[in-house]
Amino acid sequence: MSIAIATPRLALRFWALALLGSLVIAASAQIAVPLWPVPMTLQTLAVLLLGALGGSRIGVASVALYLAEGAVGLPFFANGSAGIAVLAGPTAGYLLGFLPAAWIAGQARGGWWRTGAILGAAHLVLFIPGLAWLAGFIGLERALVTGLAVFIPGTVVKTALALVAVRASRRHG
Repeated sequence: MSIAIATPRLALRFWALALLGSLVIAASAQIAVPLWPVPMTLQTLAVLLLGALGGSRIGVASVALYLAEGAVGLPFFANGSAGIAVLAGPTAGYLLGFLPAAWIAGQARGGWWRTGAILGAAHLVLFIPGLAWLAGFIGLERALVTGLAVFIPGTVVKTALALVAVRASRRHG
């Protein structure tokens, strides 16, 4: 699928929405429970909603801008952290996992079950690069405990919240 934008006006609208989306992700990163080595934030909820409500292209562009903004030094990552070092640290795999998660969430259409399954898959897919990268720092067994098990309840809640919001927006929008 091409990401070409037909007119300058549509391009401006697209990038304005993507920039707004990146700021939503940045704000959601500041709502954090300081777990070690990966904090629990509302970023995944924001990524799911941006993909599902804005579409895959807006979702992925928002995440890409967010990652670039944080990499160049804006205090957009969890707890106001910033810089390229964050993208080489223990949380980098999760941050990069936001890209496919946003894309998959953009496919969330249909009834409750189908939308919920897609949002659940989108949420879970970010754990693949997250755990793989984290395991390089602390080992696979510890990564499964500190990088997955502790996040399961929050993942269920945030996915359910995204499902309700998406379904509500499509019913009333």
